[in-house]
Amino acid sequence: MLPLALILRGNGETVAGSDRSLDQGRISAKFDFIRAQGIELFPQDGSGLTSASQILVRSAAVEDSVPDVVAAHRLGARDMKRPELLAELFNAAPFSIGVAGTSGKSTTTGMIGWLLHQAFRDPTVMNGAVMKNFATPDALFASALVGKSGLFVSEVDESDGSIARYNPRVAVLNNMALDHMDMDKLRALFRGFLDRAQTAVLNLDNNETAAMAAALPRGKVRSFSLSNPNADLIAENIELAPTSVAFTAREKDNAATAQVRLGVPGAHNIANALAALSAARACGLSLHEASSALAGFTGLKRRMELVGEVGGVTVIDDFAHNPDKITATLQTLHAFPGRLLLMFQPHGFGPLKLMRDAFIDCFAEQMGDDDVLIMPDPVYYGGTVNREVSSEDIVAGVRRKSRQALAFAERGACGDKLVELAEPGDRIIIMGARDDTLSTFAADLVERLKR
Repeated sequence: MLPLALILRGNGETVAGSDRSLDQGRISAKFDFIRAQGIELFPQDGSGLTSASQILVRSAAVEDSVPDVVAAHRLGARDMKRPELLAELFNAAPFSIGVAGTSGKSTTTGMIGWLLHQAFRDPTVMNGAVMKNFATPDALFASALVGKSGLFVSEVDESDGSIARYNPRVAVLNNMALDHMDMDKLRALFRGFLDRAQTAVLNLDNNETAAMAAALPRGKVRSFSLSNPNADLIAENIELAPTSVAFTAREKDNAATAQVRLGVPGAHNIANALAALSAARACGLSLHEASSALAGFTGLKRRMELVGEVGGVTVIDDFAHNPDKITATLQTLHAFPGRLLLMFQPHGFGPLKLMRDAFIDCFAEQMGDDDVLIMPDPVYYGGTVNREVSSEDIVAGVRRKSRQALAFAERGACGDKLVELAEPGDRIIIMGARDDTLSTFAADLVERLKR
């Protein structure tokens, strides 16, 4: 909701809002930032809705029983879901780039936004995460960029089916894996997204997206890969470091090459970079222009973000919340020595039920013998929810597969255990989504380790 509000405000609209977390006294720094943008905040009690001329825009987490929704309906004000409004803005843009996939959407969106900005294309960027390159002391929550060129870059979400609303000029699909719905529904949604685009950017290293690339007209596809020589853009001479990656990007058709070095780790970020470069090529930039503009990309908040190091113990904050993302994070970390102390806070009871077995298999397969998994209860801000599957169920399954795992109802107890276990050489990774206080939790761990 925040980047959408920032884009509307940047285009001169009057914007106000409410949030359950505001009423609960959480994440005050973010709300101070919102007010500083000229966005008025109200309690979520209906008091902000006073006229039928207002438009209520709400996320999927805001239920019909919430007083703001009740007030909007009483007044006859238009009631829109977040994707409806975003799709209207996106589809109205003269040139739109939509970034989709189970994993890597936000990072790839940030990369495309940064390189187009550096190439003086003045894009509007809608992201689901804070882009470090655009963050300043006065704009710590820079999850959006407002441009004037008519070029609109947006992360698009499949979790609620709203991806069907977007009509991109360029459609980027990084990968497909089980996340919010079954695979048959995902395939249908993603295929429709690609069909509506003029250019489809697809990853040949993922079986699902490779199959889609093979099924589309050849002239429509721009493919990329870390290993497949048939891809239009391939990474060679790959160098992985604990905090960075470097590689040579080579185009198949004309043999053009460019050196790329990024201050973000992991092979998955090479794939994200190839996707961004491919999208830039579809915008008319040369490979040299795009790779030069991409240099200096510093990543997103909460994407394997180094929080601090104390006495040989490193604390990392990470957004990983589904098996695909968790696998990418753990594989990146296991490329270098050191035990992993993992705290994973599930982002809801619904996803936990859907991906129960996938979570268990993921941790069991990707954890080392000495690694420890610690889980609190899923994040919960109120509303109706089925609590049939708990964190204890995941932990029990991981233990049955001979990995070390513990569950605590309260997150504070997880922090106590992490501090108790931490030894020099360990890396503590705080993982989870939909909860801005996880970053505060990670920072507090660093302070506790100092003491």
